[in-house]
Amino acid sequence: MKLMMEQKQMLKMVMTTELRQAIELLQLSSYELFQFVHEKAAENPFIELIEKEDQSIPSNNSQRKQSFGDTFDPLANAVQKEKGIHEELLDQLLDIPLEQEESGIVRYLVLNIDEHGFASITDEEVCTHLGVTEQAVNKARQVLMKLEPRGIGARDLADCLRIQANEMYPDDQLLVTMIESYLQPLADKRWNPIAQQLGVSLKDIQEVFHKIQTLNPRPAMKYALSKVDYINPDITIEFDGKQAVHTIQLHEHYIPNLHFNHEYSVQMKQSKELSEYVQHQFKQFEWLQNSIEQRRSTILKIMDVIVNHQQKFLSEGFRFLKPLTLKQVADEIDMHESTVSRATANKIIQTPVGIFELRHLFSTKITSNNGDQSSQTEVKEIIKEFVEKENKYKPLSDQKIADHLKELHQITISRRTVAKYRDELFIPSSSKRKEIMIKV
Repeated sequence: MKLMMEQKQMLKMVMTTELRQAIELLQLSSYELFQFVHEKAAENPFIELIEKEDQSIPSNNSQRKQSFGDTFDPLANAVQKEKGIHEELLDQLLDIPLEQEESGIVRYLVLNIDEHGFASITDEEVCTHLGVTEQAVNKARQVLMKLEPRGIGARDLADCLRIQANEMYPDDQLLVTMIESYLQPLADKRWNPIAQQLGVSLKDIQEVFHKIQTLNPRPAMKYALSKVDYINPDITIEFDGKQAVHTIQLHEHYIPNLHFNHEYSVQMKQSKELSEYVQHQFKQFEWLQNSIEQRRSTILKIMDVIVNHQQKFLSEGFRFLKPLTLKQVADEIDMHESTVSRATANKIIQTPVGIFELRHLFSTKITSNNGDQSSQTEVKEIIKEFVEKENKYKPLSDQKIADHLKELHQITISRRTVAKYRDELFIPSSSKRKEIMIKV
């Protein structure tokens, strides 16, 4: 075997740090880009950020700007901290006379209440942690049951509903029995077997079912939802009625302009080392400026294609969303599919028909029997319409929905695909949607 050295010429793509960062820049939302620009400015002493005139900076939990008149009241704009469920319950305890040990146990239970309103921690765990008796823990739980909203601090869902049932329907023993022993079969609407086992009529079961629906299964939910977070869209599409066109706007008004301080850099070019440092920082400045502009240009190109394809959707909603894939968009703007994928990631879009993630506008096609093409989103909307209009006493099975799609819309999909779409729409199965007809 002969050993020898030889030269070969070959092309090889190398992923530089700048290229990798430029790709990552595409994926950033407008707010993340704002943060990224400030980070880069902090690293580069020559970069100056020039704030734009209209610069309302959003935050991850930002609220809409308030408009004030000529006079400004500083107290009107003060931040008010909303009480959480734990603070609310601890405030209620101030009005209840409790011994020191009992107060400590109740407070401990309160602080162990989860986001649904349950204190699922076991009595044994409380006893071990606080060094108290099980009898003392049970007594503390009785105090907790008296707090508002009713059912707060229950051990689980059944316990929560039972507490409320005893308060609202004190004489209904059948209701308590159903909650304690038949909650899941009742949720599955297996009413006939329940009625046979308990020896009661279907009408009795129906009345219990309606009573349970008046109870609150998540007593802490209103506290979890009390804090409102406003969405800051990255892109807005508006309809210009006069010109009958849709306009596209990127929300980058709060991202400052970049300026390189040449005066400062000239002063530092007095030695070779400093000169090289200045040149390196200038290249970083140029890269950042070009990357931001490239990001902007890429997003606008993508949005132009989307708007051209989805005119009817932008006027009438998801029911008319046409099939459109990342590859189709990439081919139209002569870019790689992965570039389009990154540019559309983490972006919120505001349209005349709602606010949602930009990715929701992409959907694969389903070809109908007559050659027309429908998007998956459109098919889901049709399924949703079928369910809304169905006979609640004889709800449509997945196979029936598939048959209706074929007969009415010439769209052929399998029963399993219908089930998959139904699950994605959070629509329960036909057995759980069925209402029981009670004969009087």
